[in-house]
Amino acid sequence: MTTKPRHDWKRLQPNSLRTALELCKDHAREKHNRSVERVADQMGITDHWTVYKWIQSGRIPANLIRPYETACGIDFVSRWIAASAGKLLVDVPIGRNLVETDVVALHNGFGVALKLLTDFYAGKAEPAETIAALTAHMTDIAWHRANVGKHVAPELDFGGD
Repeated sequence: MTTKPRHDWKRLQPNSLRTALELCKDHAREKHNRSVERVADQMGITDHWTVYKWIQSGRIPANLIRPYETACGIDFVSRWIAASAGKLLVDVPIGRNLVETDVVALHNGFGVALKLLTDFYAGKAEPAETIAALTAHMTDIAWHRANVGKHVAPELDFGGD
């Protein structure tokens, strides 16, 4: 029996709005065990077929993007919108201390991106896959840069963590 491989959700980059909508749906199912029916219910949509229609057509009302992403637990649509406008999204850092796994993940991400970039220029890698790896790595670097800045000028911790 073969099982469907798990996604590396942090590294995935959608290449179209339809793909972004599908990835959100897949994330909801895989990570939160939420069906499209449950996603629609959490969004306040009475007919879950409407959500299927958005996914199939690649069209969703702008005012429902955030509720959809919130119900799915990931922001692929927002990422695609930013990337299609030539922008890079970076999660807002909280100024937390670095843990060893952060450095290992950053190094591994760089290794993957560099390998794909080298393979791309040698004609052995797909542009979409190379762009996704480079985007993920640039996002990680930008997050660390901003996190270091938070250490220089820390904010008040109202969360109590």
